[in-house]
Amino acid sequence: MANGAWMRGLSVIALGLALAGPVSAQSGGTRHYRVATGSEGGTYYPVGVALALVAKINLEGSHGIDIEGVPSAGSVDNVRLLREDEAQFAILQTMVGRWAHDGVAPFDTVGPQENLRAVTMLWPDAEHFLILSELATSGTIDDLANLTGRGFSMGQLGSGTEYTNRFLFGNYGLDYESWSPVFLSFQETDRALQAGEVAGTNINSGVGVASVAQVMSAMGDRLALLRVTDEQFTRLDGGTGLVQTITIPADTYAGQTESIQTIAQPNFLAVNADVSAEDVYLFTRTMFENLPYLCEIHAAGCALSLAHAIDGLPVPLHPGAERYFREVGLIPTDTE
Repeated sequence: MANGAWMRGLSVIALGLALAGPVSAQSGGTRHYRVATGSEGGTYYPVGVALALVAKINLEGSHGIDIEGVPSAGSVDNVRLLREDEAQFAILQTMVGRWAHDGVAPFDTVGPQENLRAVTMLWPDAEHFLILSELATSGTIDDLANLTGRGFSMGQLGSGTEYTNRFLFGNYGLDYESWSPVFLSFQETDRALQAGEVAGTNINSGVGVASVAQVMSAMGDRLALLRVTDEQFTRLDGGTGLVQTITIPADTYAGQTESIQTIAQPNFLAVNADVSAEDVYLFTRTMFENLPYLCEIHAAGCALSLAHAIDGLPVPLHPGAERYFREVGLIPTDTE
């Protein structure tokens, strides 16, 4: 969904929720929270803002919870924001969440992030491997080897996209240092591709992400979206189990007439351990009670599922979220 469209969607949904939501005030003062998201050209930002808006409209008047979504440099930066309490909730790639929990690179200098807790799994981020069509000789990621000496956007410096690319390309044996790598946000990458300043990138975000939609529409048949074969998937994962295959349906993007298999990794919603169990419970309940609204905002919101909310969480579940999942029967009670 283009930026203008999702902003209009937010406005309409905000009005609908405001008309339907609770209005009574609760004594005891307001708690202010931030949800760290990502760059404005990706999926984290619109969905994170929508999550915060749904919670704010439903919980501020009735429970004194004020929450806002804020842009960031992505998953790795979001871990820092949580650690420094500049944000209390954050959207993270599961890969980054596991690295942070274990205190391994890129978190080896700060150590295990013991403050990290999980609220729920979210949606999978698809890897969009894009290169100039003139370099796409096979149509698969093997064509990335044709980028020697050409500019390649690795993602914003310090972002989850950057470290995901390093992980994947390292597993595959690709010498990305030979590509003249640059470190750009999604929006900056779009401009660089159109200006001929880079010849390729990998944008990992939800299927239908605005930045890919915009650049493929603008460049037409000059840009190719590469597929990943089953054998290539195995090599990219490197035996870690951190990624999975996913299909980008035909006609998702301009000029994409066939479905394309690529790889993806799930995202999850993280929270600081010291946020009260009551507030996390209320946030979790509100989110799952308003999934249709989130689906209206962005296609990634349609992938949120209560049935898979705790599948594959890379960090411990927050007690507030656990309370909700026990309440709805997703986690058995102690007496069962």
